Amino acid sequence: MKTPQLPPLRKIVALLLLSGVLHPGVSIYAAQSASAQGEITAPPLLLAQNYADKFDVTRYLVSEKLDGVRAYWDGQQLRFRSGKLIHAPAWFTAALPKHALDGELWMGRRRFDQVSAAVRRQEPDDAEWKLISYQLYELPNGEGDFSQRIASLQASVAKANVAWLQVLAQTRIADKASLKQQLAQVVHGGGEGLMLHRADATWQTGRSELLLKLKPQLDAEAVVVAHEAGHGKYQGLLGALVVQTPDGQRFRLGTGLSDAQRRDPPAIGSTITYRYRDLTSTGLPKFASFLRSRPSE
Repeated sequence: MKTPQLPPLRKIVALLLLSGVLHPGVSIYAAQSASAQGEITAPPLLLAQNYADKFDVTRYLVSEKLDGVRAYWDGQQLRFRSGKLIHAPAWFTAALPKHALDGELWMGRRRFDQVSAAVRRQEPDDAEWKLISYQLYELPNGEGDFSQRIASLQASVAKANVAWLQVLAQTRIADKASLKQQLAQVVHGGGEGLMLHRADATWQTGRSELLLKLKPQLDAEAVVVAHEAGHGKYQGLLGALVVQTPDGQRFRLGTGLSDAQRRDPPAIGSTITYRYRDLTSTGLPKFASFLRSRPSE
């Protein structure tokens, strides 16, 4: 007699969501933790589009775009956006609320490499984690519009009363000129740029114009599909990455890489972030350069 094959957890969760038995967010992870297979499920997150002048900035709340590592708290454990576990110290997570949180693990401006290395360690280093704050900017599955969810986050943070748990400041912008002025101030101080979140938006997931990012240069993510050998001064090193965008476009990325990265390039299959100025008529990025690798998750 054949042993019946159970459907994957993801299919079970999808059916339960459709039936109304489960709700997104914490409930998905409650189901996941009960699975003997332990299948990893990416948390439900809102992802940003690039800002364009067509958007009415008065409808958005604006915050700094942090150069940290996005982290999702499922009520019990801290996870990367992939769903994989972040090995945070017990003291760091002990005071976090029992409901879901979305935010960024941050050490400060221009310290992405340090925070990325710290949060990827299997054995957390207390000295490193004491320099990290959890900057919150969303209440997953929360009620009300974005401004109301921010108020709810502030109440949760006040109740937790720990220094490393903070709500990222959100401000109103009067017009596009004020937005550009705020961008200039942040960039001059070493920041990456700004994030704009529609103040009246209910909680949603996926890539949407409800969340916008504004930087001096545009950026996007792609997957490494091949390594090209270098020539001349890069003989014996990486010459360029061949990467693929989410819509299937492939291009070479040969600038922006340090010598250390050319000796030990991002692995094939890994996700990287690149900068660019604009898109060509065929949808390829103009003047693209490597920015950084996404932390191994």
